[in-house]
Amino acid sequence: MFERFTEHARHVLALANREAQFFGHDYVGTEHILWGLAKEVSGVAATVLEHFKVDLKPLRQEVETLLEGQPHRESVEKLPQSQDAKDVVTHAIEEARSLGHNYIGTEHLLLGMMRNGKTISAKVLTNLGLRIDAVRAEVQRVAPPSHT
Repeated sequence: MFERFTEHARHVLALANREAQFFGHDYVGTEHILWGLAKEVSGVAATVLEHFKVDLKPLRQEVETLLEGQPHRESVEKLPQSQDAKDVVTHAIEEARSLGHNYIGTEHLLLGMMRNGKTISAKVLTNLGLRIDAVRAEVQRVAPPSHT
């Protein structure tokens, strides 16, 4: 399923899994994926967030604050995704398709994350002033039409 995901998008999902483990969570949620996006500074999503003047350092701090409060543990297991996180991936695939992209990148994960306004990550992004239509327009402007 992840063969169409760019290296950056796969890295975001791996970071999300590691962060969930570090915070002692037994699942990967949208907040972990947002953390991964905030840490992956080379993807298209980082460019889009920069366009909207989203400073990644405070974003990472806000997500870290949301994730704190549970004991840290070391683990190497792949954690299951929450239903909301699964929906982010599904929405990312749909966003890529609707934009005519033959790959799924960090920008699609960002858009997928914003589609369900009730998730922690979507609320954080909305509180930072991001709106899905404006983000989608910026993705169309900066994202390559295809990626190999």
